[in-house]
Amino acid sequence: MSTPKILILGAGYGGLLTTLKLQQKLHYNEAEVTLVNKHDYHYLTTWLHEPAAGTAPASRAQVDLHKIIDKTKVNFVKGTVASIEPEAQTATLEDGTVLSYDYLVIGLGSEPETFGIEGLREHAFSIRSINAVRQISEHIRYMFAKFKNDPTHTEYLTFVVGGAGFTGIEFCGELGDRIPELCEEFDVNPDLVKIYNIEAAPSALPGFDKELVDYAMEVLMKKGIEFKINTPIKQCTPEGVLLATGEEIKSATVVWTGGVRGNSIVERSGFEVMRGRVKVDEYLHAPGYENVFVVGDCALIFNDQGRPYPPTAQIAGQEGENCGDNLVALVRGELMQKFTPELLGTLASLGKGEGMGQVGDKKLFGSSAALMKKASDLRYLVKIGGIGLAMKKVKL
Repeated sequence: MSTPKILILGAGYGGLLTTLKLQQKLHYNEAEVTLVNKHDYHYLTTWLHEPAAGTAPASRAQVDLHKIIDKTKVNFVKGTVASIEPEAQTATLEDGTVLSYDYLVIGLGSEPETFGIEGLREHAFSIRSINAVRQISEHIRYMFAKFKNDPTHTEYLTFVVGGAGFTGIEFCGELGDRIPELCEEFDVNPDLVKIYNIEAAPSALPGFDKELVDYAMEVLMKKGIEFKINTPIKQCTPEGVLLATGEEIKSATVVWTGGVRGNSIVERSGFEVMRGRVKVDEYLHAPGYENVFVVGDCALIFNDQGRPYPPTAQIAGQEGENCGDNLVALVRGELMQKFTPELLGTLASLGKGEGMGQVGDKKLFGSSAALMKKASDLRYLVKIGGIGLAMKKVKL
């Protein structure tokens, strides 16, 4: 019997943890494992709000794949996936390379969900990648330079953050810390800077405990964030945003954080999707394909109440480990284990030394939440690259 080919598309949390589990458990001759990723690094999406605001270098959120992948066990291919052909059991890259597989793991990540808002895709930034957050950070700094050259344009100092979910709130926390530094550097009166956080839902951080939400909003308002809750964005233009209330906010910087959908390649490849995500079975299989697994933002899993689990890094990592274990089981003719998410808690940063969240039944506020989040980051970094990587990356 020929050696089974395992193809993993994407080195996000799900794809990387799948790869590392296979690397750890499989012997050299048990399977041919190939990992495809657009870049030669993995990045921590849970940290992208920091370099986007300019409070940390983008490189801090990057992890060099060559330093954590064992090339004797995993074949790494740097490339961009163009299509998947599930019937032919192949995936094609943009350069024309065709890769065949016996088992496929789809971990291609997400794309911004615009909810049909006109102009959003064309005129708003999105916190979605290392290159994207570098662009946002440089643009914000450039706006201060432009204002100094022409102080009549107050829109240069007006910043709109669309969405008060996890990413939007964390970005506002970092932006609130960054603005005073830029004001000092460019000798700008801080009173001239406006930061709006706009959310269509009736509450910021939908689904969070009200006491935690109130705390987060209070911290951010002290940093100068002005909230417009229950206020949908109707249109995004080169001049700013038009709200459903009829109000127009003139801004040269609109950052959209209002949600994600699964990668469009998955839908174009013929898999059944809901908002771009595949409703997987208890083993993370795509419907109709026992040899195709879907992890991370492309996977849709429902809880016992029939509600979808949010596409978080925590769940994506757990999916990856389960998928890796089950691929080892398949290669060895053993039984697979069903995937059951284990919710360990949710923590959000609110800027330097500030945070909030819940671990089990315990609510955390302020520095204790910030420290707990750092501990969680440390655990993940140790898991993928050992204590050396963790100590190098985590800010104390």
